[in-house]
Amino acid sequence: MELTTIECKENFDIKNMTSFKVGGIVKKIYFPHNQQEFTSLLKEVKNPIVLGSCSNIIFSSQGYDGVVISTIKMDNIQVRGTHVIADCGVKGPQASQTAYNSGLSGFEFMIGFPGTIGGNVFMNAGAHGQNISDTFMKACLYDSKTKEIVFIEKKDMNFGYRQSLLQSGRYILLGAEFELKKSKQEDIKALMDRNLEFRKNIQPSLATPNAGSVFKNPENDSAGRLLDKAGVKELCADNVKVWEKHANFIVNTGDATSENILELIFKMYTTVKETYTIELEPEIRFIGKMNKREEEICKKLYKKIQK
Repeated sequence: MELTTIECKENFDIKNMTSFKVGGIVKKIYFPHNQQEFTSLLKEVKNPIVLGSCSNIIFSSQGYDGVVISTIKMDNIQVRGTHVIADCGVKGPQASQTAYNSGLSGFEFMIGFPGTIGGNVFMNAGAHGQNISDTFMKACLYDSKTKEIVFIEKKDMNFGYRQSLLQSGRYILLGAEFELKKSKQEDIKALMDRNLEFRKNIQPSLATPNAGSVFKNPENDSAGRLLDKAGVKELCADNVKVWEKHANFIVNTGDATSENILELIFKMYTTVKETYTIELEPEIRFIGKMNKREEEICKKLYKKIQK
């Protein structure tokens, strides 16, 4: 397939695509509409950054000089009996609503998720006692080493808490198949409504610029509890603050930069480390070019520079 036939934009301002409403100019960004286009890009483009709905990231205000592939237009989803087959770009609420319409339970937790199936599988997303790995059956992946499409079953996906095989960097999700359970629609709807109400009362809405949970929960504890007890709600940085209802969320209150956000994350991290000698691990990834200060912070937060 000729790459010139695939939707592409140059010198693209990615800021408004990110849930944090932070980001700079990307040299080139592609928007594949199906798995064939996506695979062609992965075969031909060297070291692209692959993004879904940009909901769990800090995209650098300095931008990125390379190529980004966005999967947000790969939104095909099918239901076959109790099985759901979804492209990597299908958003959580769409998957949740599709399952509900078919009387299938297992996707209720995604009703308030801004992320895509690709991102959710990548980090084994979960909430309210449900995880994406619970219903996962198999994945259609692109193997960047062999440049082939492979199918991998759940047992080989290395699922753990906010972990999956995809984080190794070798494989990229094209689509996935899930097996859900038949249930009464009123029961599914009730659970979806409870999940939305919880998010409304505790977490910032999708309309408030944020990137979800800042830190992963340490083993046998809650990052939110540790952050709250350490007093991080009193912390702030330019144009960004800790969410008043939950200490593990940061919101963009104005025209924040990626450096502003990193500064506040580092303050939160340092406060918990000094209070409890616990080093929290960020759940949010940093993507793009770094200035000197961002590089300093990322070395400490991520233990290695992410590129």
